[in-house]
Amino acid sequence: MKYYTAQIKTRAEERYIKLFKNRYPEIPVELYFPQRTLDIRRKGVMNRTTRGIFPGYIFIELAENENIIDYQWYFRRTEGFFRFLESNQNISALENGDLTLVLHFIKKIGPVAGKSQVYFDENSRIVVIDGPLKGLEGNIIKVDKRRGRAKIKLDLYHESFAIDLAFEYMESAAIPVMKRP
Repeated sequence: MKYYTAQIKTRAEERYIKLFKNRYPEIPVELYFPQRTLDIRRKGVMNRTTRGIFPGYIFIELAENENIIDYQWYFRRTEGFFRFLESNQNISALENGDLTLVLHFIKKIGPVAGKSQVYFDENSRIVVIDGPLKGLEGNIIKVDKRRGRAKIKLDLYHESFAIDLAFEYMESAAIPVMKRP
């Protein structure tokens, strides 16, 4: 499979996917918009919200024998489309670290990333047991224990940005003991 990225109007990604699939059901592509849930306190009330992990971007999955050039005009004609990455003249498939990062969220985690289960070791370092943060420990740049969030740095197409992912603190008694061989 090959994966491409399209920049879409921010906060209209789900609408774009629905519009595209309804308008062109015969096009053999899968469209993904990975999301995350966060608990946000407003006026003293906790609300669970869903936000995009990569706001303003959708990911296009094509079979190896398909070519994005054959379908680019269908994407461009759908309302809300801005451009392909790297550019409309140089549409490039995701590779290496970019591909690994995107597949982590769209295949391994699923459509919506929930909370990770973590604990803190004796040196106050975060240790991820399970969830969306698993495998991204090296990308964590800040941890807010009180709010239950970890800020991680993501790189996509040579640009870096930071997002928050939620975590749930596990008491040390609830941590499974791993025996070393």
